[in-house]
Amino acid sequence: MTTSQSASPAAGAEARITPISDAPRYVAPRHFDMDSWRLQGGDASAFGCQVGLSVFHPGGGAEHGASTVDRVYVVTAGEITLTMAGEDRTLRAYDSCFIPAGQARSLKNHGVLAATLITIIAS
Repeated sequence: MTTSQSASPAAGAEARITPISDAPRYVAPRHFDMDSWRLQGGDASAFGCQVGLSVFHPGGGAEHGASTVDRVYVVTAGEITLTMAGEDRTLRAYDSCFIPAGQARSLKNHGVLAATLITIIAS
């Protein structure tokens, strides 16, 4: 097992622990007033999906748009409003949402505290 940041090939890869202090930061396109870290997959490990941690500050969010891959959001703290198909839904701690590829959506933190999400993105 390793805690290094270099990714190994998926075949023959070993288990990987990524301390948050070592997780690579990334900029999510069309997102604002938020911070994000890649926990697994991508440049963090050989995992076949990407797992990210997103912290949406008050007023932060993601512009309306669709992705080419499936994704799952899991709220771990706070509240965030998810808008899909013209419908607003408030997601709270431990709520989750599957969003299929091609489904347009937006996110907005209307609260006074940060909202924290785990995002799992299919490869």
